[in-house]
Amino acid sequence: MRDPALAAGCAALGLTLPPAVLAALSSYLDLLEKWNRAYNLTAVRERDAMVTRHLLDSLAALPHLPAGGSFVDVGTGPGLPGIPLALAAPAHRYCLLDSNGKKTRFLFQVKTALALANIRIAAERAEDHRPEQPYTGVLSRAFAALPAMLERCGHLLAPGGAFYAMKAQVGADELAAAEALGYRATVTALAVPGLDEQRSLITLRPETSA
Repeated sequence: MRDPALAAGCAALGLTLPPAVLAALSSYLDLLEKWNRAYNLTAVRERDAMVTRHLLDSLAALPHLPAGGSFVDVGTGPGLPGIPLALAAPAHRYCLLDSNGKKTRFLFQVKTALALANIRIAAERAEDHRPEQPYTGVLSRAFAALPAMLERCGHLLAPGGAFYAMKAQVGADELAAAEALGYRATVTALAVPGLDEQRSLITLRPETSA
């Protein structure tokens, strides 16, 4: 297959993905490599590093997300983590949100090329996004500090939902500031295959949530 480390990495994450999904993930990287030469969508340019730092890093969050939910990927950039998650979990629905025009143009190309029926793309700022229905999960991957994420995206979250922030690390002060806004935080260490660096998923739920 095109990216043998991808299949091995998914297995290490406990994800059993069909060959067609693995092939689609590789096709996504093909598109990202092609567009990146002209539009500088990501600083990661080596193919194996893209598998680890983009695909596997994104997919590491999947076991911790509620099944069948609707999610908004805030500041998605070139579609991370939304595109890998949407491919791996077709029962989930994703809105990919970014105000950068060249990135959203790339996302429309990916949606068309990979026939991704479970994503939509919103070319706007998080503060301006007004969905018809709020989301069960608000995702971010290094979008902003936790308090800023909560303040700018709080209107996007449905009752009973949660924020999911993927970060390299998070300090006690940042967690305390998030909790001071009325959220309780759970920090889950993520082991990304092939990556010898700290990764965490911070789940934030409003204190009023059950």
